[in-house]
Amino acid sequence: MPTQSSKPKTKAKSKSKPKAKAAKKVTAAPSRAEQARLSAERAVDLPVGAVLEVSDRVAELVEPFTDRTAAQKQLKSYGTQLRRTVKRTERRGAGARRKATAEARKTRNRVEREARKRQRRVETTLKRNRDEVEQRVRKAIDEQASRAQDLVDQVGDQLASLR
Repeated sequence: MPTQSSKPKTKAKSKSKPKAKAAKKVTAAPSRAEQARLSAERAVDLPVGAVLEVSDRVAELVEPFTDRTAAQKQLKSYGTQLRRTVKRTERRGAGARRKATAEARKTRNRVEREARKRQRRVETTLKRNRDEVEQRVRKAIDEQASRAQDLVDQVGDQLASLR
């Protein structure tokens, strides 16, 4: 892509220059004719450059196949590269699988451990609550039995006093 020629920029050696001169050095925007010329050049340069790029790439592809031995050598090289790539990919896959399996096992063990812990906690709480309820019921039964016995004794005393 062609570039506009520009004058090299230099730093001012002293700051005593008037600002009016600095304002004159500002370049004006390119004219419409200049813009049109640049656009036309770009419109031509782009396809030509693309064709040259494709030509270079095709030459690179065709070069190894100019004679039979070079073609066989290149094909063998491609096969070797493919085998290496497949093995590398397989190793990466195996590593990822092992890692995922180990992570799943760790997660399963953690979940099972938490479940057993919660189960023990629930069983302990249930046993404690059951024992507490049984104790309260026994206490209530004993209290009621004691009251009943007191009432029976009282009724017996009253009957004995009536006789």
